[in-house]
Amino acid sequence: MVKLFSETNLSPRLETLRSVSLFADLKAKELRIVDGLLHERSYVADEVVFDEGEDGQALYVVFSGEVLIVHPTDGGDGLVATVKSGEFFGDMALIDKWPRAAQARAAAPTVVGVLFRSDFQTLMETHARIASRIALQLAREMGQRLRQRVDAAAHGRGKL
Repeated sequence: MVKLFSETNLSPRLETLRSVSLFADLKAKELRIVDGLLHERSYVADEVVFDEGEDGQALYVVFSGEVLIVHPTDGGDGLVATVKSGEFFGDMALIDKWPRAAQARAAAPTVVGVLFRSDFQTLMETHARIASRIALQLAREMGQRLRQRVDAAAHGRGKL
């Protein structure tokens, strides 16, 4: 007998969601709950997802396409990062209400899932276990990024 909602019977969208490090440890049922909170948005090439200085209100998961994170004051082209399918960006917005530190722009036609801070807070209230697992993974990712930046600065390959 085949289970309709088995771990091996995930839609392509849920498979992409599972490939995102924040959600990799979630079970199929938990992925569906998170997916139900995501708001899908499509962008054309060169369309701005958010601008530097805007209020950060959401985390973005790239389902298809590619997003460039650009900080124009860095000199050169200002490219900070390239975010591809199965990756996320804008994650600080789930934690604080600080303005965006850089611009996010679609490099090609791109589809993202948007998790608003208010939806994440609702998840914390209604499905605390899922939210805590996501928050723990988010803290790990942020810690890893910080360590990489500190290491790069210590070895003269970048700045904090």
